[in-house]
Amino acid sequence: MRRLTFLTGTILTFSVFLTSCRDTAEKEVIVKEVEVKEQVRTPEEAQEKEGILERTAKKVDKEVNKEIDEEIEKIGDDN
Repeated sequence: MRRLTFLTGTILTFSVFLTSCRDTAEKEVIVKEVEVKEQVRTPEEAQEKEGILERTAKKVDKEVNKEIDEEIEKIGDDN
């Protein structure tokens, strides 16, 4: 019985040593940097490239700015 316990312990010890020293394959990640040249666009081309959210945001900004300007005019100059 003692021999069986010793043999089992020895086998487990060696299996741990052998699996811990095993080489692992490392993956190499290659990243290439690419220079992107911006093209000069006319305002019409820029508007075509914009999405619906950008166009809507610009319209909302214009409306909000109008309302702010109107409120400023109502307040007037206190100086």
